[in-house]
Amino acid sequence: MNFQQLRIIREAELQKFNLTEVANALFTSQSGVSKHIKDLEDELGVELFVRHGKRLLGLTEPGRELAVIARRMLQDAGNIKRLADQFADAEQGQLTIATTHTQARYALPLVVARFKAAYPRVHLVLLQANPTEIAELLQTGEADIGIATEALDGQSGLVSFPFYDWQHAVVVPEGHALQTVAPLSLEALAEHPLITYHEGYTGRARIDAAFAQAGLAPDIVLSALDADVIKTYVGVGLGVGIVAAMAFEPLRDPGLHRLDAGHLFPTNTTRIALKKGQYLRGFAYRFLQECAPALTEQRVRDALADDAKS
Repeated sequence: MNFQQLRIIREAELQKFNLTEVANALFTSQSGVSKHIKDLEDELGVELFVRHGKRLLGLTEPGRELAVIARRMLQDAGNIKRLADQFADAEQGQLTIATTHTQARYALPLVVARFKAAYPRVHLVLLQANPTEIAELLQTGEADIGIATEALDGQSGLVSFPFYDWQHAVVVPEGHALQTVAPLSLEALAEHPLITYHEGYTGRARIDAAFAQAGLAPDIVLSALDADVIKTYVGVGLGVGIVAAMAFEPLRDPGLHRLDAGHLFPTNTTRIALKKGQYLRGFAYRFLQECAPALTEQRVRDALADDAKS
């Protein structure tokens, strides 16, 4: 048994048992993948995959149990490498953050600036993805830290912490009729075409729930992945925008006006997530504390340790 065989088991699950995609992901040939699988099955004396002819359809029961062990062994191998890097040079390395456009654009710039000032030789990678993809990037080890509002809390294999709370705001062109509505109501909003986030992004579920609970069916004429696009289309008169309040900047958004909507929609919490069992280098703990001072290294270590026992 070798690590390449374990990588193939893991990658087969990730690539939905498409051997061509497994070979591409591991930079090898399909015939090489097939041979590794056969050699491993011969060595263990059990079939690991359900087959239809030459096609793999899934994992057998022993295959599923082996996949769990393989993921753990590969993670531990990665932890050993990170541990060695930490003691070889604590000030240099790579930290990969998976996050949404909203967080990267509005919540993280000052955090990143402070972190880079402390660790100028650490290469920081920002992977922008949707919340579901962020969770997957953490699970596969492609990201060290995940930051999003949705999809990170309660995920099997992840531990998460609150980062900060935020609310939605309504954005209209200057002089819009809604500027005279006080207090602003969901009923008044529903009389106008709306532009807001795509489903699964930046608290969209809470927006939908608020209208549904009020018995309203708003006309959402356009949905987008980020606030900059939403504000652009508000500016050309397509509709009224609902964005994260932090995404409105008076100096950068001339011609637009922000209306408070904290009383209309529930408060949202952006969370920071880590993969259970992952070894974090010292600079990763520093990044976490730059995000939220309460996330001390000891608190994070304790949380990861508690989750590892459960």
